[in-house]
Amino acid sequence: DQVKGVLTLQGDALCQADVNLKMPRNNQLLHFAFREDKQWKLQQIQDARNHVNQAIYLLMNRDVNYQFKTGSEVLKLMDAVMLQLSRARNRLTTPATLTLPEIASSGLTKMFTPALPPDILVNFYINLNKLCLTVYQLHVLQPSTTKNFKPAGGSILHNPGAMFEFGSQRYEVSHVHKVECVVPWLNDALVFFTVSLQLCQQLKDKISVFSSYWNYRPY
Repeated sequence: DQVKGVLTLQGDALCQADVNLKMPRNNQLLHFAFREDKQWKLQQIQDARNHVNQAIYLLMNRDVNYQFKTGSEVLKLMDAVMLQLSRARNRLTTPATLTLPEIASSGLTKMFTPALPPDILVNFYINLNKLCLTVYQLHVLQPSTTKNFKPAGGSILHNPGAMFEFGSQRYEVSHVHKVECVVPWLNDALVFFTVSLQLCQQLKDKISVFSSYWNYRPY
């Protein structure tokens, strides 16, 4: 109930975001939305697409009448294609680990109108077939309380109590809110990655069987 919103994802671009946040301290309701002239590119989807394009290039970068001469040539091609497909799938299944200063300095913080309060951080990412929004509420650490200051490292999701320094100020995460939504075409993409990798492996297995037959046939 703390975070509600509407996000519009087109391809690799978040082209609209409208978020309402209820502050636990005083039940104040904050509203912030993307500026109309702004879109936020999701690097994970861009990277996955680039890996797919590279796999297609490896398959198509031959004359239409080209004939493979050896089984090992096919195996080498399949290994290269499978590597790109695996990397594409991994970009969707493994979100980047970020430090809190990296999130604070991200261009995402400048996307909203009205501007985000200094004690609010947001992050968007893809996890499997879901689009995730994380909102961090912060409080400023007073100089008298920083003797136990221990900055948090990189993480997909930071927990309450995580500390960091940004600019000349030290902060601690007081509340974390995460909401997520299934994106049907991302689910389809993950299924297609699995099927395509299985097909590549089946072709490799068949080539290997025939290769061993030719290698060991009696003369």
